Amino acid sequence: MRLAVVSSDGKNVDLHLGRGKSVYVYDYDDELSFVEMRSVEIADDAKHQGSKVLKACEDCDVLIAVQYGFKSKIKADDAGIKLVMDEGPIDEVLQRYIDHYNFMNN
Repeated sequence: MRLAVVSSDGKNVDLHLGRGKSVYVYDYDDELSFVEMRSVEIADDAKHQGSKVLKACEDCDVLIAVQYGFKSKIKADDAGIKLVMDEGPIDEVLQRYIDHYNFMNN
């Protein structure tokens, strides 16, 4: 499973999806491994930029951000990406998701 988190500093999930200038991608297959950081061209003065972040994460199964809008949710569903709202240190956010995923699949 490929997971992505929206982060301003590579340490915390701390941004709204539409403000995600940087996305950190991880693979999970019994162990979590960092893949890469992806940059997204986000204009500071524009609204509704979640589509740009979704496009950068087309190969991801899950995308975690502090918040996201209704249109982004629809676009993510259409793209087969699960959007999740959470915030905090990336390692803790990812572990919460993985724990929930494993619980729901056992």
